[in-house]
Amino acid sequence: MIMTFVSYGQVPSPLEKVVITATNQKTNVRVGENGELLINVSANDAKAMKKRGLVRYSDFGAPVDGKSDAIDAIAAAHAYANQQGLPVKADEGATYYVGRKERTAVIRTDTDFGKASFIIDDVDVENRNTSIFVVSSSLQPFALKGITSLKRNQDKISATLPGPCLITVTNSTKKHYIRYGLNQNNGASQTDIFIVDKNGNVDMDAPIIWDFEQITEMSALPIDEKPLTITGGRFMTIANQAESKYTYYQRNIAIKRSNVVIDGLEHRITGEGDHGAPYGGFLSIRDCAYVTVKNTILTGHKTYSTIGAAGKPVSMGSYDISPNRALNISFINCSQTNDINDRTYWGILGSNFCKNILYDRCVFSRFDAHMGVANATIRNSTLGHMGINAIGSGTLLIENSTIRGNTLVNLRSDYGSTWQGEFIIRNCVFVPSGGRPVTASLIGGSYSGQHDFGYIAYMPERIIIENLKIDDSSHPENYNGPAIFANFNPQKTDESYEEKFPYVITKNVTLKNVTTVSGKPLRVSDNAFMFRNVKVEVQ
Repeated sequence: MIMTFVSYGQVPSPLEKVVITATNQKTNVRVGENGELLINVSANDAKAMKKRGLVRYSDFGAPVDGKSDAIDAIAAAHAYANQQGLPVKADEGATYYVGRKERTAVIRTDTDFGKASFIIDDVDVENRNTSIFVVSSSLQPFALKGITSLKRNQDKISATLPGPCLITVTNSTKKHYIRYGLNQNNGASQTDIFIVDKNGNVDMDAPIIWDFEQITEMSALPIDEKPLTITGGRFMTIANQAESKYTYYQRNIAIKRSNVVIDGLEHRITGEGDHGAPYGGFLSIRDCAYVTVKNTILTGHKTYSTIGAAGKPVSMGSYDISPNRALNISFINCSQTNDINDRTYWGILGSNFCKNILYDRCVFSRFDAHMGVANATIRNSTLGHMGINAIGSGTLLIENSTIRGNTLVNLRSDYGSTWQGEFIIRNCVFVPSGGRPVTASLIGGSYSGQHDFGYIAYMPERIIIENLKIDDSSHPENYNGPAIFANFNPQKTDESYEEKFPYVITKNVTLKNVTTVSGKPLRVSDNAFMFRNVKVEVQ
């Protein structure tokens, strides 16, 4: 008897085509003329795997010597496990080599990498955009029709759904995040993501944050109810040697399924030289919700420079973690292998279009929200030289943490230094610039009022700071003490300055038990005029 199963992964590549047959011939994995995997599973091996209750990479002939390419066998093991609904377990003590081949293993069942090692060789690859693993759902997205507009904080949409869904909505006729500066661009289409139940009720913990006057695309992706767990794994990337330009490498673990737990993974990097292309995130978390990464060790990438969109040299962002269009993403008890204060390494995380990101008990070089985050929490954590960079909305909560960045919070000036909501900072220590002699500011950013970012730019309406110790023991001569706000616009010193795109300034700052090691008092800003109407209450 011959059974055939054809599977198409969610990564758009013909190499995800898999054909599985069951015959009396021995189990083997071959590559077809069009790059598809041809997998045959013998009856005896099928029985053995079913009885054992799991699939091993060795069942499909994966070499464990760390030299022969194992990706076809790894992909085959996952394809068969997905078909049979069986978990996958790496062979204990194995070292798997993943070479230049364009191949992705699609994970749809629990996977235990254990203490096995994976060497990912990026020196010469067929396709830098091909993920090594994609954590995928068997549930498929579908288009939502008939909804022509949305309002900010709308609590229900007119839709009947099969169950809880992640909704993605786009208005391609309107541009947001029109970037300013060395990496300037023409912006991104207005985008929002949110969760609704089967009756269309919006989860207001991650509310709709934009008014959509028009909708050009709207889709619903059902949310998997059962958690998928990935444990262990010792991954080593041999860094690419490509030209230093914006050709991002995505040889990673891409998570494109909701309700996933990553536990105990390690990722290290070797072979970085004096040049190389940047990375888009070894853990790429995209178009999903409820993802937890815990007890995980990652690595910052070396910083390389190139010529940016403005024709001038610019340092390229290179990431080990990259959440995009993702909700309810948590990092718990995570750290990185390299020194979080070493400025030769780029910050470890960059995110876009996310909501409800949590750091808890993390030691990382940076938190960063590029194209907006709605609600973020950093607690019980230490952040290094790149500190906290964010634009967005809702509540930014920082508590029981030590921040060693240039500012306590930097509102990214390339996206308008905007935060529509509030900051709450409790029980923290701020070490300006990691202890270098600088004039400290708690809230950093800049805004000229001359650039259209595609939206009204706000400073947080309210800032609450309780029990903050500012370690400004290292400071320059003629130091007047730390400021609440940096000088966001040195040219705005009186009423004659005209902002073409007005900035909405903070209304209220509440301070309680804010102390400085230098003994210098906390000031409002070097720019007294710009922040003249801010009400500062000291409790």
